[in-house]
Amino acid sequence: MSGLPEPWMRGPIEGVDVLAAPVLYAFQQAREELRQHTEGLTAAQLWARPYGFGSVAFHVLHIAGSTDRLMTYLRGGALTPEQLACLERELQAGMHSREELLAEVERAFAAAEAVVRALDPATLRETRGVGRQRLPTTVIGLLTHIAEHTQRHLGQAIAAAKLVRVCGNIP
Repeated sequence: MSGLPEPWMRGPIEGVDVLAAPVLYAFQQAREELRQHTEGLTAAQLWARPYGFGSVAFHVLHIAGSTDRLMTYLRGGALTPEQLACLERELQAGMHSREELLAEVERAFAAAEAVVRALDPATLRETRGVGRQRLPTTVIGLLTHIAEHTQRHLGQAIAAAKLVRVCGNIP
C-alpha cells in the first residue's frame, strides 16, 4: 500500500457533499487495492475460478459494470440493451489483461465520479426506481449501495487473488 491512510481518512473531498463523498472514497480505495492485489497476476490467474468461486477478473468487471448500471438508476434511467449485454459478459470467462480490467474500472469510476460531483445535495432524498420492476429507493440509498457493493466485490477480488497466488487454479 502507499503510506497514506485509507481514502476516507484523508479528509473531506472538496466540492462534494459529505453525504455523497463515501462513494468516492470507496472508488479510490478500490482503485488502490485492485492495483496492489492484481500486481503480477497472469491472465490465467485473473480468470481462474478456484473451488468454483468467482475469478478476480469477474469481480473487477462486475465492479465496473454494476457501477455503470447503478449510476443509470441514480440518474433516473433504465438499463440499455448494451448494459444488459455487458452484464452477461461479466459471467463469461475471457482473457482481458490486468491493464484492460483496471481500465474498465477506471472508466466506470470516472463517469460515476462526474455524476456524484455534479449531484445537487437537495436530491439525496429523491426517489429512484431500480431494476425492471423499478423497485423504490432514494438517491442516497443508491449511493450507499454503490459504495457497499464496490467494497464487497473488492474484498472478493482480493480473496480470489490471494487464493490463486497460493493454490493456483484449483478445480
